[in-house]
Amino acid sequence: MIKTFFAAVSAVTLLSALPAIAAETLDETPRIAVMSAFGPEWIELQAALSEREDYEVNGTTFATGLIEGKPVVLFLTGVSMVNAAMTSQLVIDRFNITSIVFSGIAGGVNPERHIGDVIVPAKWAQYLEVTLARETGEGEFAVPSFQTAPFPNYGMIFPQEVEVAREGGELEGKFWFDVDADLLAIAEKVAAEVELEHCVEPSNCLTTTPSIHVGGNGVSGAAFVDNAEFREYAFETFEAQVLDMESAAVAHVAYANGVPFIAFRSLSDLAGGGEEANQMGTFMGLASANSAAVVTRFLAELPAE
Repeated sequence: MIKTFFAAVSAVTLLSALPAIAAETLDETPRIAVMSAFGPEWIELQAALSEREDYEVNGTTFATGLIEGKPVVLFLTGVSMVNAAMTSQLVIDRFNITSIVFSGIAGGVNPERHIGDVIVPAKWAQYLEVTLARETGEGEFAVPSFQTAPFPNYGMIFPQEVEVAREGGELEGKFWFDVDADLLAIAEKVAAEVELEHCVEPSNCLTTTPSIHVGGNGVSGAAFVDNAEFREYAFETFEAQVLDMESAAVAHVAYANGVPFIAFRSLSDLAGGGEEANQMGTFMGLASANSAAVVTRFLAELPAE
């Protein structure tokens, strides 16, 4: 047993002394990473892709090619913060990425926005990185003494900053991750040029014509929200225009790697704010098409590398 133990320790020591093997770069062409979370979004964007060549890494298909003449790598993250972060780092490690663009659907938070609208926030936060606090009295909660409460709580839920690793091993506490200013300026220009769809079929149209809104805040977290009270909390606390389950995770990874980032999110539902049952199943196709249309136009407006 002793010999086995020391042999194992020696093996670990030897492995730790070996140089790390860098991941293979699959394609040297400078490309824009264009990503979506699930099927309908991915399908819409593939229709605009030409000169396609596929690569598979860890089960994820990365499709390179051109959209509006711009070199891109198109892929599906899968729903969830973890999936989004993992595939974002993967594409940065395996391709030559100049910027990251997210296209997808989301839940509307601002009561002045409507299903079908496309929202392009100026910054994103991981609003469900939280402390579930101890109850100190009936309906009263308190975080541990070594923590702070930078935002109003929702019952026992106290939002917290996340820590981002920086060079030299330092950790930076951060809540908001800014979108790239140059990319946002191009989005503002595009907002006046794209006409959005408003009908699923001739007999099923939205009562409000969709529009594009650039700026404000977006929030992301590991929860599908279909609750009017919590939606109101998210709007009042974070001034959130929209919430989803991926964008802030991608913004975090982009920030840590120094890669410009922007996200386009079209509203498929109102996160519990509508009078009827959640309408994502009805309008996710329309919302996906609207987001993809704006992203395609956005890519056309990007300056050539």
